[in-house]
Amino acid sequence: MMTSLRLFFRKATLSVALALTLAACQELPNYFAGDTALARVGRTELYRRDAVSVVPAGVSGEDSVAFVNLYIDRWIRKQLKLREAEERFSESAEDIERQVEEYRQALLIRKLDRYYVEHGIDTVITDAEIKAYYEAHRADFRLDRTLVKGCVVCFDEGSRQAKRLLELMGSTSPERQKDFRDLCAKNNFVLTDFAGTWVDYSEFLESLPTLRSQNYDAALDVRRVQQMRDGRHHYYYRIDAVLRKGDTSPLERVRSDIRRILFNQRQSEVIREHEEALYEAAEAAGDFRIYARDEEESSE
Repeated sequence: MMTSLRLFFRKATLSVALALTLAACQELPNYFAGDTALARVGRTELYRRDAVSVVPAGVSGEDSVAFVNLYIDRWIRKQLKLREAEERFSESAEDIERQVEEYRQALLIRKLDRYYVEHGIDTVITDAEIKAYYEAHRADFRLDRTLVKGCVVCFDEGSRQAKRLLELMGSTSPERQKDFRDLCAKNNFVLTDFAGTWVDYSEFLESLPTLRSQNYDAALDVRRVQQMRDGRHHYYYRIDAVLRKGDTSPLERVRSDIRRILFNQRQSEVIREHEEALYEAAEAAGDFRIYARDEEESSE
């Protein structure tokens, strides 16, 4: 049995190889597009036209032969497994058919919903809409970690600019803060600036010579410039603002989440409106009946 299957497989491969060679040089011959079988498993057959249809564009010669060889082999294995599955699970065939039909219907409905969303949704979500949603749902955006704003500057121990740097960094004047940044740039001090954005406190501490075993929460309550050293370097750091776990997340941290929520709401609304319009039109045209409702009305 296996020997005859191998001989059949080789003959089919040679036939396909010849046809593919011809097809690479000219239009596909009419006979190649016919119903000649290349392989069979039980009563199911694989035809030439099916094998050729899956050969990728640009594949020819030995590569095309190898591809068809592999395709036929996979097709045979698939059919054998399908046959065994049908034999083993014949009692649940009805349930499988039901699941397949439900899946087909779900795919069609999903495709229809996507069509109406793509053709009916307004994709522009304004900052005002995002802010309004944020204000109305502040309780939904609670932090699960501590956030801070501030900055860290690292410089060599013993720098002559240390005192000047400390004075400028501790000032609240915008002009002196600019002088502080200019001084850092001029002297190649490493400035890690989180003054304009909220970051995780753990990320802020990564810019300092901290120890994992030590707790640094006490620094969160200090608003003056604080210091650390690691032997070779001196660090100044300043924490300007703190939001703790359980506080409302700042808008800039949840803006993209709110945009996604609003977009999903719009999608749902487009789908709901289409369903309602479809239902009302079908009801007006008498395209459906609810028998239980008819019985209730007749009993009244």
